[in-house]
Amino acid sequence: MKNVKTLLALVLALCMVLSLAACGQSAQPEQEDEAPAVETPSDEEAAAKVDELIAAIQVQERTETTDADCEAAKAAWDALTDAQKELVEEADYFALDTGDASFDDPRNGDDIGANELLVVSFGTSFNDSRVNDIKGIEDALQEAYPDWSVRRAFTAQIIINHIQARDGEKIDNMTQALDRAVANGVENLVVQPTHLMHGAEYDEMAATVEAYKDNFKSVVIAEPLLGEVGADATVVNADKKAAAEAIVNAAVGAGGFDSLESAEGLSTAFVFMGHGTAHVAKVTYSQMQTMMDELGYKNVFIGTVEGEPEDTACEAIIEKVAQAGYKHVVLRPLMVVAGDHANNDMAGEDEDSWLSMFKASGKFEGFDVQINGMGGIPAVQALYVAHTAAAMEQLAK
Repeated sequence: MKNVKTLLALVLALCMVLSLAACGQSAQPEQEDEAPAVETPSDEEAAAKVDELIAAIQVQERTETTDADCEAAKAAWDALTDAQKELVEEADYFALDTGDASFDDPRNGDDIGANELLVVSFGTSFNDSRVNDIKGIEDALQEAYPDWSVRRAFTAQIIINHIQARDGEKIDNMTQALDRAVANGVENLVVQPTHLMHGAEYDEMAATVEAYKDNFKSVVIAEPLLGEVGADATVVNADKKAAAEAIVNAAVGAGGFDSLESAEGLSTAFVFMGHGTAHVAKVTYSQMQTMMDELGYKNVFIGTVEGEPEDTACEAIIEKVAQAGYKHVVLRPLMVVAGDHANNDMAGEDEDSWLSMFKASGKFEGFDVQINGMGGIPAVQALYVAHTAAAMEQLAK
């Protein structure tokens, strides 16, 4: 009987242990399912994403998302490691050192007043060139006309976006600048283009201004740098003469020569590379060569990146310089701003740059490049000041 009681006690004790264990298990919180692992993008994927974001802002139209798109591209770039940045195809978009943008002035302020002088440029993302060439012209105009508010507009949205994304500097496009003028109650508007000629960009700018003219009491557009186009290659004017003298004097000085004649005596030719255009205004380049010839500048040649007119193509210029017997060549842009074309198409390392093509020809012994825009030359700035003065005289009539 005693053994039966002992066995019963053991059974009851075991049941209690099992019951307590079961209760303990039920009291434990149910474990949640583990969160799915987040896949870290590969270096190639991260770089490709940045290229995708850059492509989204390399457009010629501003949209409601442009500001956010610029910020997103820069944030994605900044988040990359150095190794990942090397995989970005458009790495130069952010990485290329073009100078300090803080020296620039976007001139996009309000409080304009009744009289505005709007300086319209194509634009450049090369900071040093923008400061020296475009800002140089704007500063000269502001100094000459202190009673007018000088403001800036660029016509190339793709350049505006580049500067904004990389440097955080916001520059007005034409629509933004004109809307700002209207909102500020501007009455008299003078538009001074920094364009070289009456080409396609000038025409587009003029059409935009025309659409806003009823918002002002008076509006006038000043002449571009080289003035009226003229009928053919033989037609030149005072603007082209002044510009020709200014750029040749600047090039001769930068080259360390006493004069153009002394450079010629040392078998040195100066080649000025313009952009070129299919527009009817392309005759301007031929006129500039005519002007150089009339001035007696035997060792000065005018060419164009686009090869329009045809005899201004690089290959044609190489032959002209070689046939004239010159052994040393100085390359310099015939452009208001020494931006991408000057740095890459003229002086770049690619085999299709002008410097590379001149070297590859085997016809010359020495080379020099001067990456200087026309806008940084005081005599050229004075031409713009004179054109603005003529425009303001029209307002008074």
